[in-house]
Amino acid sequence: MTATLMNPTDLRGVRDAVLDSAGALAVAGAGTAAGWAGPLGPVDAVLDLRALTGVITHNPGDMTVSVRAGTPLRELNAELAGHRQRVALDAGRVAEGATVGGLLSTGDAGPGALVHGSLRDLVIGATLVLADGTVARTGGHVIKNVAGYDLAKLVHGAYGTLAVIAEVVLRLHPLPHAAATLVLPCSLQGAAEHAARVLGGPYEPAALEWVSARASSNPDRVPARPGGSAGSSETGALLVRVVGTEAALPERIERLQELLGSADTSVGTSAGAGDAADPWDGHTRLTRGTLADAVLRIGVRPSRLPGVLAGLAARGVTAGLGTGVATVALPADPAAVAAAHSAVHAAGGTSVLRSRPVGLDAPAWGPAPSALGVLRAVKQELDPACRLGPGRLAPWLTGRNP
Repeated sequence: MTATLMNPTDLRGVRDAVLDSAGALAVAGAGTAAGWAGPLGPVDAVLDLRALTGVITHNPGDMTVSVRAGTPLRELNAELAGHRQRVALDAGRVAEGATVGGLLSTGDAGPGALVHGSLRDLVIGATLVLADGTVARTGGHVIKNVAGYDLAKLVHGAYGTLAVIAEVVLRLHPLPHAAATLVLPCSLQGAAEHAARVLGGPYEPAALEWVSARASSNPDRVPARPGGSAGSSETGALLVRVVGTEAALPERIERLQELLGSADTSVGTSAGAGDAADPWDGHTRLTRGTLADAVLRIGVRPSRLPGVLAGLAARGVTAGLGTGVATVALPADPAAVAAAHSAVHAAGGTSVLRSRPVGLDAPAWGPAPSALGVLRAVKQELDPACRLGPGRLAPWLTGRNP
């Protein structure tokens, strides 16, 4: 049976669509992360939010914006740029048209999370529609707001399994006047040592990430060595982004070059737009995935990240050495994916399969977290009939009452 497609254009339309539908329901947006997490199970209806767009309220003085969930973040930031403001999120999917609701639902972020965090840290309010049609509002339009339950953070990374995100209120940051990236070819272990010095000093990097040579489309800058794991036998490059005023930036770059030694400098305002000249291109390419690889997103304590990555059969890596978050391309082999999940879990971290070749039956999630009981209790409270996003969090949440 073909699923019914619904295209609401406002909050009332979202609520009516949820109430008028029966059975399992999926939420869709731009489709940039449609294959992430667990495969979506059979659904009776698809709630397509691409028509739910536009700014509701922008308060430049308070540096907040309220926006409908189907709004592409790149379009929102283009509008905010007229006020020299932005939503400080540089996930690779933004260039592909990823929506605000989709980025929140998948918990996605980019290298800039070192300073600004993910949308979990930027969201200050939301309007959600629960599986029974209840409209729930959380937070507000001011940054210091403690009213109600923090449901906006609860749906961060829930992949549409707890509620339908209809509207989001975000805190904003100023647009940087100038930006530069220092590129230092080195191994992952060398990068970890350099990163510790950068983070331990008065350098204030805006982003800090190691990109393996095989993750880059510009390998001349990050020469590879033959071998297998990211930690022991492949060279990459440490990327250090700094932002500031045009007057202050040269001195900051000079101080970092004195610390790091022979590092190339790429000056510009790019934050991972994805063209071959962009030193952050590796992050964008791995986020998009390839037809041949299984791409895993992992998060561990930053001090443990190099050791975890060294043990994986990685074909490409971008590693946030200050955040502990990495994206890893693995062979399209269920055993390799399962082994990576287990290694991350053993280090006290989390992992999720982001993209995979068609037909690959690999586990989307690692061993169950210690908070699984809490997750199931929340699901039971918000969606007792298990209507929303069946399969996305399987086997932790199944298509039946947990």
